[in-house]
Amino acid sequence: MACALAPDQRLSFAQGDYIQWLDADDLLAADKISNQMEAPESEDRGVLLSSAYGQFYLCPERAKFEPTLLWKDLKPVDWVVTKFANNLWMNTAVWLISRELTQISGRWDETLSLDDDGEYFCRVIVNSRLVKFVPTAKCYYRKSNINALSRDISVKGCRSLLKSITLSTDYLLSMENSERTRSAALSYLSQWSNYFYPEHKDMAFELEGLAYKLGGAINQPKLSCKYEIIKMLLGLRVAKITMRFVATIRLWCRVHCERVF
Repeated sequence: MACALAPDQRLSFAQGDYIQWLDADDLLAADKISNQMEAPESEDRGVLLSSAYGQFYLCPERAKFEPTLLWKDLKPVDWVVTKFANNLWMNTAVWLISRELTQISGRWDETLSLDDDGEYFCRVIVNSRLVKFVPTAKCYYRKSNINALSRDISVKGCRSLLKSITLSTDYLLSMENSERTRSAALSYLSQWSNYFYPEHKDMAFELEGLAYKLGGAINQPKLSCKYEIIKMLLGLRVAKITMRFVATIRLWCRVHCERVF
């Protein structure tokens, strides 16, 4: 389903009982879907199936599979709490979703540009009965796209991110409104806070309002030592620009070194 069409347009062409989302530059192992379908509880259409994923630059055979706390069977609320509290992530391609669960979860929000997949899959997880991890199923996430949408820090991109954060937090609290879920949500807001400070002060203020409603405050993530020094000398804006520039150069070097070696 990797093509230039919008997500809902792609979905309209799908005829099967299960839906596999796939970004255009990512890959599935040949037996990824079959291994998921053979897993225990896979016949339960309310079970959401996930898989292992490896990250690579150019050559899939060099992909590194690095397990996280999400690489196990979890109840939906525990999956989201674990993700939010530990700043974790799963590639879009890991998911295999029954058509019934897809229909219950609703349409992909095409008004979002940044973290649209995060909002959508959080919604799917909330509507599932169980997130079933299938370790023998594998997919591959390509990291070599320097112009990836996730690097968008424009007003539009950050407005999309803020909406996604707000909705995802609401989804978690709809399952369980407790001290632990509110604490996880506060961690989630804090992890994303550097996207808004200091360029988008109005959205940063909205983020602080969300934290206040959760009974806490934003704790901005600390930068590494060298960037903290730049921040003290030249301000957070320059430190962030420097971080993005260095990250881009590192990515470019890794991609081109892999081409050579």
